[in-house]
Amino acid sequence: MTSDLVHHGQSFDGKPLGFATKSIHLGNGVDAETGAIRRPITLANAYALPYDPSDINWSSSDVNLYTRNGHPNQRYLEAKLANLEGAEDAVVLASGVAALAATFTTFLNRGDHAIFSDTTYIAAYRLLNQILPEKYGIETSIVDTSAPRNVADALRPNTKLVHIETPANPTLKVSDIHAIAALAHEHGEKTGNPVLVSVDNTFNSPFNVRPLDLGADVVIESLTKYINGHGDALGGAIATTKARTDQIRFTAQVNYGGIISPFNAWLINRGSVTLPLRMRQHNASALAIARHLESLPAVRFVSYPGLESHPGHAVAASQLARDDAGFGGVLAFGLDADHDGHNRFVSKLNVITSAVSLGHDESLIVFLGEDDERQYLYPPEFHRGFFRLAVGLEDTDDLIRDIDHALAEAGFPVR
Repeated sequence: MTSDLVHHGQSFDGKPLGFATKSIHLGNGVDAETGAIRRPITLANAYALPYDPSDINWSSSDVNLYTRNGHPNQRYLEAKLANLEGAEDAVVLASGVAALAATFTTFLNRGDHAIFSDTTYIAAYRLLNQILPEKYGIETSIVDTSAPRNVADALRPNTKLVHIETPANPTLKVSDIHAIAALAHEHGEKTGNPVLVSVDNTFNSPFNVRPLDLGADVVIESLTKYINGHGDALGGAIATTKARTDQIRFTAQVNYGGIISPFNAWLINRGSVTLPLRMRQHNASALAIARHLESLPAVRFVSYPGLESHPGHAVAASQLARDDAGFGGVLAFGLDADHDGHNRFVSKLNVITSAVSLGHDESLIVFLGEDDERQYLYPPEFHRGFFRLAVGLEDTDDLIRDIDHALAEAGFPVR
């Protein structure tokens, strides 16, 4: 029977456990009541109170009181993610956007200043560019974080947070986590006003990159994507120190109510056991497809950090967490075509599905046209519209054949 040491990610012989072993065993254990070797789904909203509940802290998230305060399935998943990310603790919330909002609203107050990447997930962009400044009086600066000097130039005495997303959604721009963290922390030491660096690591997952090892203070994951991997559950995670997760739980979980459901936490925990196997396939297929797209005359550009032609390739390679890591399963590309030509290509695909999201078992593609509100922040090659392709787990050759067939059927040259 698997030992409790392994279930908690600890060595049984003095040697560290591998990523795959931890993905399978962390957060799992034998159910005390039934003897099942899988943690059950606990769907209760409320839990039995002790004989004298007068000493209970009703805002506590450490004991089972009420599911909004926390529940067993959430805690099992948090234990796994904290270890995989190399953090003291993790908080799991209802979605990736809930995790972003929790980070920003917990650590930023009126009058504070935050710096964020000029290419980010749309919800992060709206939170930092519109909602926080307009409603809460938080100052923000949009910066091209692919050049660390831009972050250094934007730092102010009241800067409290630098938020980067790398690779960035949807252009795959790469930022140097280590360099930016060093600049931010040095600035905080000089001013006496500590600066936190948060990294949205969704496109990488902790299999490919561990931002905390590179100097970041907070790492955010949309669990909906690679960590779940099956396109059937929403969740978000924040991994950092225990002192910070306590703040986040009080703010975003107990008082904002951003709790993940027990069923979604269970689904994501189940999906996460195959994370390393899936990421290897995502990484390999995406690189092969990106190289193939670069060879096609109908393709105007390809953006994928695994390509030597990508301006952030060297930085991305330097950040990989292990020898068998890669550059993720998402790439962007544009055709030498107008708006209708891009849509015509998508209509001819047979294996790849036209849908949002990423990290699923099936490949997903979405066309981002000229109406994207962030268009002015993108490099010029993106301005005529482009695709974000999230490569799934299908046979690589089938995906390449599907792309070639769709191009031919839509009237584009393939060779």
